[in-house]
Amino acid sequence: MLGAQSLSKLAWGLASHMTSRNNGPQSMSALIGRERIEAVARPGETYEQVAARLQREANEESRLVAAPKLQPATRVRKPSKGDEQQDFFIPAVYDVGIRDSRNIMDVAVFRLSKKERRAGEVITYELRDGNVKVSAGPAGMASVWDYDLVLMAVSHLTEAMNRYRDGRGEKPGRVFRPHVGDVLKFLRRAYGGKQKDDLVETCLRLNTTHVAVRRTEKGKNGRTITVNEGEPLISRYKVIENSSGKPEFIEIEVAQWMYQEITGGKNPDVLALHPDFFLIGTGIGRFVYRLARRAAGKTEARWSFQTIYERSGSAGTFKEFCRILRGIVEANDLPEYTLTMEAGQSGPQLAMAHRRRMVDGAAGV
Repeated sequence: MLGAQSLSKLAWGLASHMTSRNNGPQSMSALIGRERIEAVARPGETYEQVAARLQREANEESRLVAAPKLQPATRVRKPSKGDEQQDFFIPAVYDVGIRDSRNIMDVAVFRLSKKERRAGEVITYELRDGNVKVSAGPAGMASVWDYDLVLMAVSHLTEAMNRYRDGRGEKPGRVFRPHVGDVLKFLRRAYGGKQKDDLVETCLRLNTTHVAVRRTEKGKNGRTITVNEGEPLISRYKVIENSSGKPEFIEIEVAQWMYQEITGGKNPDVLALHPDFFLIGTGIGRFVYRLARRAAGKTEARWSFQTIYERSGSAGTFKEFCRILRGIVEANDLPEYTLTMEAGQSGPQLAMAHRRRMVDGAAGV
């Protein structure tokens, strides 16, 4: 029997033969012979079924041979129809921009892959003053797309606190209870049954993905202390369904440390994100944007590919990560930032520059 590699070579050879001649359709047996067809038969396959399968594979290879070289694929999807309004409108009649907690923007407290659930896994990030551990429950680790719901809650909590500090409202609590339609609108997702149902699993994964932080800091008396604390990405959740069994409202409780970070001081430690963040299609692309927003801000920053890989929590190889990262640099379509690859002392590094800074610099501002 032929192995997988031999089968691939056989299909490729057929495709080359079929594309190099213009003699019209030929039968598979005429091209490669009955014995070779029988040699690659799978258990239970008839001669005719094997010939038909090889014909399909050869046609597919022929299509790939003739396909023109594609331009770099965009990493930012186009907004869906009716998505012109970028801000979220709620009954309190005010618009809310997207906010994220600054303290966790340079590590991934979620998985970046849509396919790999990573149930039961632990990601550990070693930092200068401690470490961060992200632990997944049996339902799988929360993804960067699941985390969009946390961004929405943080954004509303930040806006509500701004109103409270200005004397225009009451101090908000930890519970956030939006309508499902408002959630999908804010996250710039299509409004449909599957999108609604997916939010139930999103809440479960956020509630069972635990983040533990160990850090060393100076105490009030000047002595060095080590603090260990941890919580899930959301403390609890409730999904309320309508009479048709479809989610209608979502109720989530923001993690205590995140709530304290936003409400405990005069200036909450959060950063505004571009509305097109939700349109970034790849997990690594989203992580790179968050990193640029945290490290470069309105200026520029440089990080080595190796450090970005280590901070991303990626389950793939460094080689594959670099391939994807180079594709993002080549597409160069992330919001706000221009990305370039430079040579560094320990390997390639990513230069992230805010586009407004580049315009101001070119104008001599």
